[in-house]
Amino acid sequence: MAATLCVKLLPKQGWLPLTQSVRHGSKAVTRHRRPMHILKQKLMAVTKYIPPTRVIPPGAYPSKTKHVQEDNPLMLVLKRNLNNVFQDSKMIAVVQNSASNAEDMMILKHRLNKHGITVKFFPNQVVRSFLKDSVYSNMAPLFIGPTVMFVSKEPKAKEMLSTLRASPQMTLLGACIDNTLLTAQGVVSYSKLPSVAVVQGELVSGLTMLTSHTASMLQRHPAHLSALLQQYVKQQSSEDSTQGAPKAAEAT
Repeated sequence: MAATLCVKLLPKQGWLPLTQSVRHGSKAVTRHRRPMHILKQKLMAVTKYIPPTRVIPPGAYPSKTKHVQEDNPLMLVLKRNLNNVFQDSKMIAVVQNSASNAEDMMILKHRLNKHGITVKFFPNQVVRSFLKDSVYSNMAPLFIGPTVMFVSKEPKAKEMLSTLRASPQMTLLGACIDNTLLTAQGVVSYSKLPSVAVVQGELVSGLTMLTSHTASMLQRHPAHLSALLQQYVKQQSSEDSTQGAPKAAEAT
C-alpha cells in the first residue's frame, strides 16, 4: 500500500513543477562621484573646444537689402507730363475703356474737344508710381485694366456725362474735381448743382432786395416809421411782462 501511495504521489511523465522567480532588490550605491577640483574646472573651461561658425554659401538665403529699381528715362518723362496734367486741370475723370475701337475713340475725342475736355492715355504702372508719392494717392485703385483720363481746365461734369451717354463702351469710374475725389454717382450729383455764376447772381439779388427794402422803409413818411417803432416797443414790453409773471409766481 505504501508502494502504491508512492507511485501516486510521483509526478506524471512530462509534467514539470511550476517555477517561481523571486526578484531581489538592488543594492544601495556606495560609490559617489567626487566633485571636480576648482582648478581643474577652470582648466576644462579654458581648454573647451569651440567649433568654428558654419559658413553659409552665397545665395542660400535671400538678401535682406531691398534693391530699388530706378525709373528709366521714358517713365520720368511720362511722370513729368502727368504732374503737369494734375497741376493744370481742375477736373480729372477716370473712364474704363471696354473694347472701344479707333473710330469710336476718334468720335468721342471730337465731341469732348467741343467742350474743352481732352483725352489722355498713360500706362497704369506710370500712374500708380506717380500717385504713390502725391496728394492724389486715393485715386490709385481706379487705375485697373484699360483706362483713359478725361481732363479739363474747368469742371465740366455735365458736358462730360452728356457725351458719355452716346458711348456705352466707356464707363465712368470716378473723378477728382477741384481737389475732391468723387465716385461716379458723386459726379452725377455734382453735375446737377447750379453753376458758380448762377449762385453769385442769386446772392447778389438777395442782398440787393434787402437793401432796397430797407431804403424804401426809410424813405416813407416819418409818421409811418414812428408807428412801426411804437408797435415794436409795445410787443417787446408785452413779452417782458409775460415772462416776468411766471418768475414772480415762482419767487412767491
